[in-house]
Amino acid sequence: MKKFLVLLLFVLAINNSLLGQTQFQNFLNYANTITDSLQKNAVLDSFITYHKAIRIPIAEGNFAIFLYKGNVTTVSVAGDFNGWQPNLPMVKVSKSNFFYAAKIFELSARVDYKLVLNSSNWYLDQLNPNTCTGGFGPNSELAMPEYVQPKEIKYDATIPHGKIEQKTIISANVNTSYQLKIYLPPDYNPAEGKVYPTVYFQDGFEYIDLAGAVNVIDNLQAANKIEKVIAVFVRPNNRNEEYALSKRIQYRLFFVNELVPFIDSVYKTEQSPKRRLVLGDSYGGNISALICYYHSEIFGNCGLHSGAFQTNNYEAYSLFVSSPKKEVKFSMVWGTYESLYPNMRQFRDFLNANQYEYNWSELPEGHSWGLWRANIDFMLEYIFPFVPTGINEGSNIPPDKFELHQNYPNPFNPETVIGYQLSVNSKVSLKVFDILGKEVQTLVNEEKPAGAYKVEFNSGQRSTNNNKLTSGIYLYQLRAGSVEGGFVQTKKMIVLK
Repeated sequence: MKKFLVLLLFVLAINNSLLGQTQFQNFLNYANTITDSLQKNAVLDSFITYHKAIRIPIAEGNFAIFLYKGNVTTVSVAGDFNGWQPNLPMVKVSKSNFFYAAKIFELSARVDYKLVLNSSNWYLDQLNPNTCTGGFGPNSELAMPEYVQPKEIKYDATIPHGKIEQKTIISANVNTSYQLKIYLPPDYNPAEGKVYPTVYFQDGFEYIDLAGAVNVIDNLQAANKIEKVIAVFVRPNNRNEEYALSKRIQYRLFFVNELVPFIDSVYKTEQSPKRRLVLGDSYGGNISALICYYHSEIFGNCGLHSGAFQTNNYEAYSLFVSSPKKEVKFSMVWGTYESLYPNMRQFRDFLNANQYEYNWSELPEGHSWGLWRANIDFMLEYIFPFVPTGINEGSNIPPDKFELHQNYPNPFNPETVIGYQLSVNSKVSLKVFDILGKEVQTLVNEEKPAGAYKVEFNSGQRSTNNNKLTSGIYLYQLRAGSVEGGFVQTKKMIVLK
């Protein structure tokens, strides 16, 4: 009879909660009418058991409700949302050992947190099975109802997988050695002529272990969302000093004068700045920006996961702002629950005002691997999008037909890539015309062996009549083979400034 009474009271409490305010507040109002402590704790235990099977913290609209039940004096919540200060106290329900706290979040928010017991003991939330591993171990994860978990970080046994090689490189610039892991795509064959763009990761081993970066690359390539890439994961020895403080210059010189030449000498890489990306998190973003500022002839793409520029009086930020435009393309992600977001907004606005190529994403998250792991794809898909050209340039398998591919991206500003393929050795002409048929620029005019090719076209460069292109529709035409009866194909593209 007693168990039946407890269950009946619990069901009544849940049903009553549907009648007004929030469900949780109505439940509390009901629980506080129970004067018998044993009966009250039984109802509270049933409430936790019920919600533990669904979701704790409880999400009601924009409210996240944290729960704790145990014999302690005080409980508070510390996390991304309050600078990891235990200043969100949990309220104790009278005549019980049940504690709660409520806080408003965006419906798509995702944050890390821990519970602080008796003012000093930090613990994972035992009622919440969801955790996110960071550089200092796991934290509990609050994911609001509209947050989408990153499926691309998971290993998929049904797709082809790349290969990881481990190397050690000795740096004369830093007077130390560095551990590397090099990812090679599934079709990599050093005996073939095919070459690949390269992605360099700061905090490289953590990008693999904490962010699932290898899984991300495998999954994006299998889904034809990015090109096949070689990825170089670099493990720092003293990240703060190398990325931001006393060794940042030596480390930067190691990266461009020792590491890149080493990788290019061992692997089949495309050796153009536009085909190299360096990215990093926090201070790793800082050193990535410094590398691109001083060495844009080596790295033409920069990825910033919550770039922490504040050291040395915002050195990386100030260098770009006070200098002529660099030939660097940026991809940036940051969270509103981290203190650096105003500076990232300012940097975004500077890039926009100075007509840099960039994309950005600001999300209701904190300074953590939970944010960064879910946005590796955001950067790779922007910098190295999949271009359906059939066979990459340099392949030793000739295509079976002539073909001109649609440029990508389209519309574009200022750069796009045009792909074409030749089934036999041919005299090739690839030209750009305006909508009236006037020649704008000759991209290719030479003999080419059979194969597939990609050509970059920059609308910001001077045309054959020394004018810069304006917004509008343009035509590009491929001629191949004999003068009479040869292959001719024309396609449209759009410049959007």
